[in-house]
Amino acid sequence: MTDWKATAAKYQDQYLADLKQLVAIDSSRDVENQTDEFPLGPGPAQALNQFLQFGERDGFTTKNIDNVVGYIEYGTGDDYFAILGHADTVPAGNGWDTNPFELLVEDGQAIGRGTSDDKGPALAAYYGLRILKDLGIEPKLKIRLIIGTDEETNWTGMKRYFETEPAPTAGFSPDAEFPLINGEKGNVTFETHFDGASAIAEQQLLSFNAGLKENMVPRDAEAFVTMEDPDTVLQEFDAFIGDAPISGSASIIGKQVHFEVVGKAAHGMEPRNGINAGTYLAMFLKQLPLDQTGTNFIRFITNNLHDDSRARQLGLQFTDETMGDLTMNVGLMTYDAETGGLVNTNFRYPKGIGPDEIQRQLEKAATPYQATVTQTNDMEPHFVPANDPLVTNLMDVYKEQTGQTNAQPEVVGGGTFARLMEHGVAFGALFPGTTDTMHQANEFQPMSDLLLAMSIYAQAIFMVTK
Repeated sequence: MTDWKATAAKYQDQYLADLKQLVAIDSSRDVENQTDEFPLGPGPAQALNQFLQFGERDGFTTKNIDNVVGYIEYGTGDDYFAILGHADTVPAGNGWDTNPFELLVEDGQAIGRGTSDDKGPALAAYYGLRILKDLGIEPKLKIRLIIGTDEETNWTGMKRYFETEPAPTAGFSPDAEFPLINGEKGNVTFETHFDGASAIAEQQLLSFNAGLKENMVPRDAEAFVTMEDPDTVLQEFDAFIGDAPISGSASIIGKQVHFEVVGKAAHGMEPRNGINAGTYLAMFLKQLPLDQTGTNFIRFITNNLHDDSRARQLGLQFTDETMGDLTMNVGLMTYDAETGGLVNTNFRYPKGIGPDEIQRQLEKAATPYQATVTQTNDMEPHFVPANDPLVTNLMDVYKEQTGQTNAQPEVVGGGTFARLMEHGVAFGALFPGTTDTMHQANEFQPMSDLLLAMSIYAQAIFMVTK
């Protein structure tokens, strides 16, 4: 009988050497440098090819599809079991204590962008597959580890895969939490658009910027305004900062005031875990006598969106007994006095409510501010019953290796590649009790967790393909 944990421990040094190479690559989507050869930018393609090079080095069959997705394959046969991970990350952002692209192992923690989401877990799954091969275990069902390169944006790579390759019979994604995610809420994004100002005013919102991605709570926000009495505004801002859970600064440049606010980044699936710097900055600016167009932009945010992850002010509070709450993340807020503004809202919704109702309520809220609403994407809720053999087999492995015999599968707001498979679930690699640092500065994953995940993945792949 294989001692999966002891076997995984033998690969620690090799795993860390490979993870170091992956973390060193800035693989956030790079539209400014995309080309025909690198449709998502050179960084995501480089990270994908690094994964494939590991597979080639270790004797697996590999395939690169247009530098946007690829796979590492083990076994033979027409049908196959899929493991869907991703090599891209969200941008590093500010607030790091270390270089986000230099893997640091300190006090048992692997620190760097992607260690938790999803380079560390996807590599652990790869090593689970490698363990089977090194042990000479031939699966009865072919296995493919498929690596996407823009999971953090619009899934171009993985969608391409399912357009060009046959679908798997079943699979899991190592891109969420343990014990197991058998349900994922729907995921829809809307943009609310504002016109620019028709004339220059003495007291005016000139610009406003907050956020990096729709699925991140904005850590940083800044705005420029023109004011007749900027000194008074600085005093008011200092008082506001003192009473709010944020930090910030303001400076005077002529008659302009430059405001900067720092909150806390978090994954957009649960905005309560972060502090939205953009909506807090808007809360301060709403006190100022700004031009009407700028006021419309600011008051739409403050009156409908601020500190309201359950969208109560929009009339969208909704809870399903199985899938939980509808949640809303205000991920991007931009405004320019000449060209206008945009507010990006991302909703994770359970069954029982959908994009049409969300859009109706957004439009109702936007109308008084002369704004228009458009939908940019949508993924419907996904659910696999808890008594499905895929779920029970994976849960049995998790319980055996962790001793958590009362563990139960869960439903989350995060969206993983698992939903692209009719018979797919998300399986790790964040353990209960481990701090979730996905999409945050100083992202980390405990090495003990990564090695345990490797052990679980090796046994799980063995169980579901024997």
